[in-house]
Amino acid sequence: MRIVPGWRDLPDTLKGSSAAIGAFDGVHRGHRAVIEAAAEAARARDLPLSVVTFDPHPRRWFQPDAAPFRLMTTAQIARALEPLGVDRLHILPFDAEMAAMTDQDFATDVLTTGLGIQHAAVGFDFTFGKGRSGSPDLLARYGRDLGFTVSVTPRIDDAGGLKLSSSAVREALHAGDMARAAAILGRPFAIEGEVVHGDKRGRTIGVPTANVRLGDYMRPAYGVYATRTRLADGRVIDGVANLGIRPMFEIDQPLLEVWLLDFNGDLYGQTIQTELIALLRGEMAFDGLDALKVQIDRDAETARRVLAS
Repeated sequence: MRIVPGWRDLPDTLKGSSAAIGAFDGVHRGHRAVIEAAAEAARARDLPLSVVTFDPHPRRWFQPDAAPFRLMTTAQIARALEPLGVDRLHILPFDAEMAAMTDQDFATDVLTTGLGIQHAAVGFDFTFGKGRSGSPDLLARYGRDLGFTVSVTPRIDDAGGLKLSSSAVREALHAGDMARAAAILGRPFAIEGEVVHGDKRGRTIGVPTANVRLGDYMRPAYGVYATRTRLADGRVIDGVANLGIRPMFEIDQPLLEVWLLDFNGDLYGQTIQTELIALLRGEMAFDGLDALKVQIDRDAETARRVLAS
């Protein structure tokens, strides 16, 4: 898959696709239905399959002071799209120019002149243009005038009535319901980031941790999790992690601190991705480091059982 930044002055070789268009934060099961609609059109018309998304997320542009809400980094989105057969990922800068575009300008300048799309696949709630003035129906009308077709994927819930949306994932994460979040996403929720130096207090009690800042990730329920971490070399290591502000040794910004079980190595500066498999308990304060170590050992045994099952 090729990642294509921007939409101006692209060569013809990077134009003319069947494109799924949207934010695709999480690339959840509902998003994948939109991408499959684009894939069907691509197969029928022998076109490349592309995904068109935005960076930063439009919500961050319009609400710069909003609480962190992202479910994925752009790199994670790209990796999630590869198994779906996507040929190109177009990342459009969501800047002042994009925010001020009318719906007609977006359809004409970006989709037609810039990307040269032949088909656009969107979700039922897709909006575009300044003030969210554009709708799927309006996009279809523009397409008839500009020479591209449009398919609209209706709202999809699974057989059990589970809503398949990014907001539903966030609700599940906020509640610490990692099984429900994974059911919507189609995989466990994961946090990716560079391993940074901490206060190294864990080493004093035999629990060295790989610490990752949360950045703009949505904050799941604070507490202790059973985890699986993919290292930069591809190895996947079971672990137990604290996510939050550590009541005993409070920190200003929440941190993910992962104790990789049966692992010994230096990960500083490396990028790792940690799946939060199950919430084991909430954050707690303890009467000293000895009591904390006893609880961490219990958490590790619980994590082993959960991950083994």
